[in-house]
Amino acid sequence: MLEAQDLAVFPVDGWISDGVQWLGIHFRPVFMAIRWPVENLLGFNDYVLHAIPFPVMVVLMFLIAYRAASLGIALFSAVALVVIAMLGVWDEAMTTLSLIATAIIFCLIIGIPVGILCARSEKVWSVVRPILDIMQTTPTFVYLVPVVMLFGVGTVSGEVAVVIAAAPPLIRFTYLGIRMVDQEIVEAGLAFGADKRQLLWEIQLPMAIPTILGGLNQTVLTAMVMSVVVAMIGAEGLGLVVLQGLGRLDVGRAAVGGIAIVLLAMMLDRITQKLAHPVKRSKRQSLFKRLLRPYQVNAREAGGAAGPWQ
Repeated sequence: MLEAQDLAVFPVDGWISDGVQWLGIHFRPVFMAIRWPVENLLGFNDYVLHAIPFPVMVVLMFLIAYRAASLGIALFSAVALVVIAMLGVWDEAMTTLSLIATAIIFCLIIGIPVGILCARSEKVWSVVRPILDIMQTTPTFVYLVPVVMLFGVGTVSGEVAVVIAAAPPLIRFTYLGIRMVDQEIVEAGLAFGADKRQLLWEIQLPMAIPTILGGLNQTVLTAMVMSVVVAMIGAEGLGLVVLQGLGRLDVGRAAVGGIAIVLLAMMLDRITQKLAHPVKRSKRQSLFKRLLRPYQVNAREAGGAAGPWQ
């Protein structure tokens, strides 16, 4: 009877190792060019967050949470930051926060345009979709080895891994948000003379914002998880605190890092989740009326018939 061990074994591990090494040797300038903006933006964010005094940071986060979410979330954010400071890991928390902020910026720069492109072309989506499937189902630890081989060890390399892992949810939600816009609304915009650019910027994107913000919430949480994992390749922050505690079998130190991570993650999750709160249908309809008003005026001037929203 044929057994599994009797079959020929493909040396896939060797092929992958050789492929990554070949990329690292022949495309070194490309990876250094990718590393440069990440390193500079991360360094700038880290410098700014560490330069802000603790009381000012608490007040700023309170105001941001109050403006973006609610008074309850603002109070929770302020208390969470105070507790993190009392745990003695304030600097590490600011490093982690700079990692998250930098990852969000790059995910927005990459994710939203790619999502828009996928929504406007089924051929592009058919190519991007399996790539996203692979990226989202690959264990987070698997990202670390090729990133280290291509970008080296350190916080910048960890940031690259965070961006790679956190971008797929935003791409998917951007695609879904634009594709889920009511087709009747799209057709109405075209009927009033909107071209593809106006249709995208003035109708589809405003209507898709709640869905896109939902994707941003998932991106933030994924980035938070990865910011802990990348401590294994030398990234600093709260993840390094947990890793040091585990390495020394210091349960207290690991627990302190874990508590700070949970508080920071809850704070960011509540704020971004509130931003993604769906708009009521009546409000969306009134928004749509305002968006179409310029085209209605143009239709009147051209002697066109009155539209259903006039």
